[in-house]
Amino acid sequence: MFSRRLFLLNLILIFTACNLPDTPMLGKLSIGIVSYGESDRFIEPYSKLIEYLGARLKMIIELEPIYNERRALTLIKQSKLSIVFAPPGLAAIAIAEAQYIPVLPLEGLKKSRSVIVVKLESPIQDLSGLTGKVIALGQPGSATGYYLPIYNLYGLTLAEVRFAPTPKQVLEWIASEEVVAGALSLEELERYRLDYSQTRFRILYIDSHQIPSGSILIGPTVERNLQQEIHKALESASSSMAASVGYIPNAKAPDYDYLIEVVQKVRPIAERIQEKPFPLYSLPFELSNFQTR
Repeated sequence: MFSRRLFLLNLILIFTACNLPDTPMLGKLSIGIVSYGESDRFIEPYSKLIEYLGARLKMIIELEPIYNERRALTLIKQSKLSIVFAPPGLAAIAIAEAQYIPVLPLEGLKKSRSVIVVKLESPIQDLSGLTGKVIALGQPGSATGYYLPIYNLYGLTLAEVRFAPTPKQVLEWIASEEVVAGALSLEELERYRLDYSQTRFRILYIDSHQIPSGSILIGPTVERNLQQEIHKALESASSSMAASVGYIPNAKAPDYDYLIEVVQKVRPIAERIQEKPFPLYSLPFELSNFQTR
């Protein structure tokens, strides 16, 4: 995968440089795109946007494919990404902890939910039944697969938490009985459950809160005037170009206040997540803080 990634990136950079006007370049920007690594083909639609931004801003544009939220979180904290196409959980962290600025929303279902899933025949009927069990979560940075499930499981003690690199892997582990339950989004459950024709899944718990869509974020190291130019360029892109990479021009970025609150409450608990067993509680926060939702 790494060699394919470099090949695709080189093609994009060469394509961008060759198609820019014959004027001096003013610098370089890196764009981070989060994908689950199932295929490198997701990079292809960005070639036109990169060419457009390079010509509009007179800058070299690099594309950084990121194959899970954990890696994206590291790059964001190191301020190595100028622009990020971020899913909601990652956006909340980048805004609250790394001073990234949301400028435009990504396309997404308005009623996304976090769910905890078991096999249909599982005897577990509520969250308390997960006490002493092994469950699967997504990567740190995922709202539906990591932060909200920990938030909703507060007060339990689990035998172990395993971290799935992709939502599909969560279902794979449940199907193979490596874990008894796993967390992902409702949309991801509907998308991937058809791949497991021999296994029927049941939603054990569904979070009641609507999860905002992701956002395009601009990093704090980007100079203010350039931030504005990037925003204008993205807004001015053709509707077909914006749709091809999944963002909505001329729209307001989502409100992440609730997700930021969840992340802040979950962080002290998640510090102990490698423990076996793993107690989902932490002294700095009282249970009442988690019940007020």
